[in-house]
Amino acid sequence: MRHPQAAPDLDGDDRPAPVLLVADPDAELVEGLAAAMERESVRVAGVADGAQALLQAGALRPDVVLVSATLPVIGPVEFIRALRPARAVPVLLGVGEGHAEQAVQALAAGATACVARPYRVPELLPLVRSAFTGGTGPRGVLSAGGVELDAGAYQVRVGGRPVHLPLREFELLHYLMRNADRTVTREQIMRQVWHAPASMSTNTIAVHVKRLRARLGDHDDRLIQTVRGVGYRLVTRAEHGAG
Repeated sequence: MRHPQAAPDLDGDDRPAPVLLVADPDAELVEGLAAAMERESVRVAGVADGAQALLQAGALRPDVVLVSATLPVIGPVEFIRALRPARAVPVLLGVGEGHAEQAVQALAAGATACVARPYRVPELLPLVRSAFTGGTGPRGVLSAGGVELDAGAYQVRVGGRPVHLPLREFELLHYLMRNADRTVTREQIMRQVWHAPASMSTNTIAVHVKRLRARLGDHDDRLIQTVRGVGYRLVTRAEHGAG
């Protein structure tokens, strides 16, 4: 079993990080997910079967449980039925091709939602953080330069006005706001937002930054500044001059 490790807190406080219990027989998949989620300040514990998952759900009291549709020993539907009377923790079911029937049964048994397997951090992260904060806590809401982002609700407001962002631009803004007043490189953005090798072309980042600025009304690049030859910096006070 993989035990949860202390994760860096990008928000700069010492409150506990959310705990995600992952029950999946694919150890390599769990390790990769754990490394990625822990970079996002989410502690991860991994187990290989449903019996271990039931034990750890009681011992660790995780904020969210993610179970694979391929879970052995105690299957995902049986696991959810056994867990529900004891705890009201959100349970996500990881599904792939051929798991439609299991998804229907799991949702009927009390699963919160289904997510794609192999797992994607941008899909899981808002669900975990929303459960951790109750969807309304201050930890899930970021603000800078008149922009407010609610990670749990997938909402963005500019000057109090709702602004719709496509998923990729939302993820980009979320990453920049979590690293507000820090310069992040194009390579870091490519890895953390696109989950792609840093060696890939970063031209697409410039396109998305341009679109994001337009949607936010950042026409003079005062909120999201370009650091030439390096990357970008989102400043917490939009009146600062461009860098």
